[in-house]
Amino acid sequence: MSAPKVTAVAESSPAERAGLDVGDELLSLNGRRPRDVIEYHALVDDEVLDLRVRRPGPGGRPDRELELRVAKAAGEPLGIAVESAVFDRVRTCDNHCAFCFIHQLPKGMRRSLYLKDDDYRLSFLYGNFTTLTRFTELDAERVLEERLGPLFVSVHATDPEVRAQMLRNPKGATSLRWLRVLLDGGIEVHGQVVVCPGVNDGAVLQDTLVTVLDRYPKLATLGVVPLGLSRYSHEPEMREHTVAEARAVCDTVAEWQDTYLGVLGRRLAYAADEYYLLAGLDFPPAESYDGFPQHENGIGMARAFERAFRGGDGGDAGEDGDAGEDADGSGGAPGGVRAGFFAWVEGAPAAGYRAPRHAAQPGPARDLDRRPTAVLTGAYGARVLAPLVAGLAGVRVLPVVNDFFGGNIAVAGLLTGHDLIQVLETAPEGHRYLLADACLSEGRFLDGKTLADLPRAVEVVPSDGRSLREALAGRL
Repeated sequence: MSAPKVTAVAESSPAERAGLDVGDELLSLNGRRPRDVIEYHALVDDEVLDLRVRRPGPGGRPDRELELRVAKAAGEPLGIAVESAVFDRVRTCDNHCAFCFIHQLPKGMRRSLYLKDDDYRLSFLYGNFTTLTRFTELDAERVLEERLGPLFVSVHATDPEVRAQMLRNPKGATSLRWLRVLLDGGIEVHGQVVVCPGVNDGAVLQDTLVTVLDRYPKLATLGVVPLGLSRYSHEPEMREHTVAEARAVCDTVAEWQDTYLGVLGRRLAYAADEYYLLAGLDFPPAESYDGFPQHENGIGMARAFERAFRGGDGGDAGEDGDAGEDADGSGGAPGGVRAGFFAWVEGAPAAGYRAPRHAAQPGPARDLDRRPTAVLTGAYGARVLAPLVAGLAGVRVLPVVNDFFGGNIAVAGLLTGHDLIQVLETAPEGHRYLLADACLSEGRFLDGKTLADLPRAVEVVPSDGRSLREALAGRL
């Protein structure tokens, strides 16, 4: 098991006063070596910390081990950042799902992007969805004792045989028993069904929604989202939804929302925005999303964005502290990234997924900037944004086709530098270009390119309706 490594020390903090340096490894805190950042934060709350530290030797000399004592107020931050969320080995996924997006990545990307996890700790920290196939009794004891929630669970199907086939793992048939344990123990859990046409839609989806009411009525929410299919998929049975299939999913979810409301007093299940776009249907009204609890799973993003952009009550869904918190801090970009999508490996802070991905640039005084302005976004985002900015003189939406991934990938959060370069190369010079921060993680796109690689200057804006409204203040 590796030790947490210090990546930053705050000035005048207890850590700096005690002599901690960047590069130090924390071998133990009060005699214990934390397994992960969850345990680490519990340990550093103490008033007195006895640290055993390994410090790299200067000039290639041998490392040294030091004993340091930190005295601080109880609960006062130690004042350091550590490089990772998990200090022991990340629990990798032993499923082989045909719809897994990791299997659909092109070759040659950063190594971290190809790591599949099925770790409940990353579910708690970053909103990653876990199938629970590697969950154990010891894990359940820890979650229940430490109240590690909310957690996010991939349900996909409640029929044991269908679920095992979808995960290509026999443990998929039985691992939902842990969902019942967590719910009975009072842990807040949000579920997800990735619908694959011809596999778990239709009667299988109906059966899943029946079983949720019968066996898992304490589930906080259930997001119903469509299969994301890149052109690198090698699974012939995986295909895009037809319009009729998308409409059938929307109708099924709406019918079950009525049932859940009548029995449980809440809607529980929600269809992803993509379904309404695919089906050519209007989005449900904002109030039908019940506070947008699965906002960062692409559910209700369009309505939340619209409401915030128009200055309605409630602002961004991302400010509610709900379980739909985003992995990227996007707070409402139409078509933004999924919770946990590459989040923990791609520059996410060790503290968890609630921190912002990319600091917005101050830019010029926005109320004075009257240059022609283009808002860069994905194909889905363009359909949401276009009617919002239609009446603003000098403002246009510039759709960016996702050629890098291809297939049906059209969400803004998966745009790459490659795609933006193709659009911006022929875009007029001297215009103002706005881009949602959901596309970036520590200043990098998924393909490794940065803002400096783009042929036009681009202003990064937080991916919520209110921020875009402020960025366009001179036009409103």
